[in-house]
Amino acid sequence: MARLYSNENFPLKVVKRLRELGHDVLTSQEAKQANQSVPDEDVLAFATKQNRILLTINRRHFIALHKKTRGHPGIVICTQDLDYSGQAERVHQTLINQNDFANLLLRVNRPNKSK
Repeated sequence: MARLYSNENFPLKVVKRLRELGHDVLTSQEAKQANQSVPDEDVLAFATKQNRILLTINRRHFIALHKKTRGHPGIVICTQDLDYSGQAERVHQTLINQNDFANLLLRVNRPNKSK
């Protein structure tokens, strides 16, 4: 399964479910990187140094950062979603359907509920 690093704004309930699904997830809190106003560039650098795919809901900033940064192990950006279990399942499906994440930006969006 994937080695992940969750940005401090990423829901811990999603992290817990991803761990139950077999993923190795390190949180910014566990890495003692939370509540320090760590710049996004440094968040990605830390994930890269740890060889972990970055998980974030900070889409706009990390899309821009992805465009100007190469050599990262991958970024998964998610929309805000209060269905934590569903979000974890969508992230999981995205991860298991991809072999190589190097320099990739993967989007995991909340499903459109409109009919």
